Amino acid sequence: MEALKYVWEGAIPLQIHLHESQVTTLPPPPPALILAPRIGYLPLLAPLIKPYFSSTLPPGVDTIWFEYKGLPLKWYIPTGVLFDLLCPEPERPWNITVHFRGYPGNVLIPCEGEDSIKWSFINSLKEAAYIINGNCKNVMNMSQSDQLDLWRSVMNGNLEAYQQVSSKLKLAIVEDEYTSLCRSKSQEGFGEKDLAGQVKTGRVPVRLYVWSFSEDFDDLEDMSPVDNWEKISYINRPVEINKEGKCFTLHDALRILLPEFLSDESLSDAKVGGVDVEDTQKVPSEDVSSNKADEDQGQNTNEKPQACCSPSRAEIKLIRIQGIEPKLEIPFSWVVNNLLNPDRFLHICVYLKVSQ
Repeated sequence: MEALKYVWEGAIPLQIHLHESQVTTLPPPPPALILAPRIGYLPLLAPLIKPYFSSTLPPGVDTIWFEYKGLPLKWYIPTGVLFDLLCPEPERPWNITVHFRGYPGNVLIPCEGEDSIKWSFINSLKEAAYIINGNCKNVMNMSQSDQLDLWRSVMNGNLEAYQQVSSKLKLAIVEDEYTSLCRSKSQEGFGEKDLAGQVKTGRVPVRLYVWSFSEDFDDLEDMSPVDNWEKISYINRPVEINKEGKCFTLHDALRILLPEFLSDESLSDAKVGGVDVEDTQKVPSEDVSSNKADEDQGQNTNEKPQACCSPSRAEIKLIRIQGIEPKLEIPFSWVVNNLLNPDRFLHICVYLKVSQ
């Protein structure tokens, strides 16, 4: 619970610069300094940012978007995930650029303010419910007031309010093995009901972001920045927890998530093999909600690396979940119960070095 509280209270210091093409005054305005919630979304900062820069903007209709080192930032990815993914060495403050004109519709799906972000979040919640329970009826049948309260709790970073509303959805999380590490009786209670009457589940919704590269670096800070989203493999996959009389670890989960990368060798040796990371394909995921929600969210694709004939070797350089670099032997149940995002997905960022 303490770790979950830290996640909800976590924030990233931002130094936000107005793009030079939209500066119409001299001297140009200084950057805005803002603490952005990790579990929030960048466009939700508009009410703080727009008044700060409004006096210098050229005429036109405001459509806010952000970029980092030339890369337009996807608004439906939580701010903390973007930071973990794009900053190999955490940059504090994080220097990003804001635009109010020239929305890059060829890269980013439209964002019509808070409503788009809310529906993206709700759609993600439906996907998670479908993975956990086999249907998303609980989410789809939420009252308008509960839906609004849930969304406001996320916007305000109010964990207590979120738990009160989300408990009605009966999206139980896996049994916590942290206090009973590798206990031989870990199968007991699996599939049984907990004290709240919720069914324990072994299916965990995961969103995996894999940044693959082939260059050699002494330090991750020497990596070239991502200049194209095609360099990031975006993978939506559930993890089915296997309780076979042993502790199910993050290591075990990553083997399930990345069979194209991970052999049976220990991840401590960082050896994986037989993949061509450049070959990816997009496969539509299960439709668990309305087409409108799918369009709003714009992230219902599984992008997965394809195996190739020529062998290659890969090394996992870094794993980040909610800003934490967890050890691979940590029980996966602890990771899920403490580092889950409010949309009920576990967002994992992986840096993967591939060589022939």
